[in-house]
Amino acid sequence: MSDIRVAYRRPLWIGAGLVVAGALLGVGIVVGLDNGTFALDRAWNDFLAASRGPIALWLAYALDWIGGGLMGILVLPGIIVVVLLALRRPWAAGFFIACELASAGIVQIIKHTVGRARPEDILVVSDFGSFPSGHVANATTIAVALFVIFPRLWMGIAGVVWVLAMAWSRTYLGAHWLSDTIGGALVGAGAALLVAAAFARPLATEQERHGSVGAPARAPGKDPEPR
Repeated sequence: MSDIRVAYRRPLWIGAGLVVAGALLGVGIVVGLDNGTFALDRAWNDFLAASRGPIALWLAYALDWIGGGLMGILVLPGIIVVVLLALRRPWAAGFFIACELASAGIVQIIKHTVGRARPEDILVVSDFGSFPSGHVANATTIAVALFVIFPRLWMGIAGVVWVLAMAWSRTYLGAHWLSDTIGGALVGAGAALLVAAAFARPLATEQERHGSVGAPARAPGKDPEPR
């Protein structure tokens, strides 16, 4: 087995595990819940509904616009791809596009399989299926993909904040249950890691060539060299 396959075996299995975990959460919702919600789901949504205010609502609506529709699906990813190409990172751009397509495809398959109803007090217009949250899945995919490309601490922190903010906004607007956002994060991260494993060799080569642009000291998932 080649070194590159060994180096990226861990992200492959972690990614697959996260996607399976998200799918199993959906199965649990369909099979194990009579009314389709957990007690924590209802408690969290009731708490947020009772605490809605104008400033927080404005922020939640802004995140809804940024993270979904044409802005979240085409414009924002398109800007990221253009920036990566401008940085002469064609493999990173291709990797990012593949992450977006894989994440969106998996989300739609699970949405139409689970068919979970959205909360009744929803404040925005949304598509079919509450589980998993497409907004959160997309946000997580972007965060993980960018961290793979630019493995910096600040990038990781920014990604976590972005995902948590998106999850909050979806539940604050009543568009999703809390467990929908957890499922979205699992699927989004898993899809990005699966694609990262597939793009292992060209990404590693490109990062080495652009060593000053956040190239990792070692490949993601690779055990340190013995000393």
